[in-house]
Amino acid sequence: MERIIEEIREDLGRRLAVAADRLADRTLAEDPAYAALLGRAELRERIHHNFRQAVEGLVRSSRGLPVELADARATGTLRAEQGLPLASLLRAYRSGGRLLWAALTEAVAAHDRSALPRLLPGVSALWDVLDQMTDAVSESYRRTEAARSDRDRERRAALLDVLLDGPPAPGGPTASDAAAQLGLSERGRFAVFVVAADGSPGAAAAADKPAAAAPRVLWRIRAGGETGLVELGHHPLETVREMLAPLGVRAGVSPVVEAPAELARAHRLAALALRTAPESAGPRTALLDEGLPAALVAAQAELAGRLRTVVLGPVLALPAEDRGLLLTTLGTWLACQGSTTYAAQRLYCHRNTVSNRLRRLEQLTGRSLADPRHVVELALAHAAVAQRAASATARAGSSPTPAGTARRSPRPPG
Repeated sequence: MERIIEEIREDLGRRLAVAADRLADRTLAEDPAYAALLGRAELRERIHHNFRQAVEGLVRSSRGLPVELADARATGTLRAEQGLPLASLLRAYRSGGRLLWAALTEAVAAHDRSALPRLLPGVSALWDVLDQMTDAVSESYRRTEAARSDRDRERRAALLDVLLDGPPAPGGPTASDAAAQLGLSERGRFAVFVVAADGSPGAAAAADKPAAAAPRVLWRIRAGGETGLVELGHHPLETVREMLAPLGVRAGVSPVVEAPAELARAHRLAALALRTAPESAGPRTALLDEGLPAALVAAQAELAGRLRTVVLGPVLALPAEDRGLLLTTLGTWLACQGSTTYAAQRLYCHRNTVSNRLRRLEQLTGRSLADPRHVVELALAHAAVAQRAASATARAGSSPTPAGTARRSPRPPG
């Protein structure tokens, strides 16, 4: 094979130059990705160089030497960095292989047609060289693309951190800068949600294919849980709950904010909303504005402790069974909007039984359920007790029903 190539080298060089012209013109005409990236002169020179490299690879192979693949790897790296689709790159290599073989056979035939049979053993050798070059291009391209994707993810995560946690030290990107680089509007309707790290499958992975009409979500995955930044547009906030419901997770959702600079505050409020959705309640999406009293208690740990002690201290001092009975009755009565009848239905007992328990609670606490101010105190204190029980349950790694949580009745309140 080496001898044949040496005999036709000059003619083969001319034919490869023509083939490079043809392939460059065809590629630019048929592949918009190449046309947008390279001019004809540069593309033609690259193709011609690859032809020469393949011929030299064939010669080296015939000598038992390895094919030089450094240029092929460099091409794969360069095209990946430039964003040329891998399919376009491989299509050009395959087309070049066919033209190279055609030029080689034409040059041999023109030199000595009787020598064509001597060329046949070189078919498999040539395609082996071309395969090695194509594999090197592909491997280098994919490795570069993976590294670029990692860099893009890290950069995206850093920009999201600026929005969700607030700008870092002075001199770093501002919230407006980060929003612009992430393609977010300067003004709009945004919300943030925080997903609990309860050992369930990743919410971001489960939501990998959102509905076409759904709002845009930018996910930030951390060890302590997953956070979503939602660009609501015209969608109502309730859309976030509908989007999270199929994922089977606990989540807290912030109120709507209108500017990227407000997203760090929204993130804090979403985390606070999550604290109002105890683990024992199972999958649930808590909107902050729907549970402001519970959020207020969760945000003030010291005051929550005082509420428990001052308002419900005598109840908490009771034996466990009595304590749980009164707290459950109070929680159910509050959930039923002060209806003794509906509370009795949920608790599977007589209305008078509920009334007796509530009177006992009034006596122990010194607060009247007929006084709106006392009801507010009892409701906040009950929320503080329930949140403390939920926290203790989470730390213990079990999930019994905390005190003050009523069983679900088959007959819901009207």
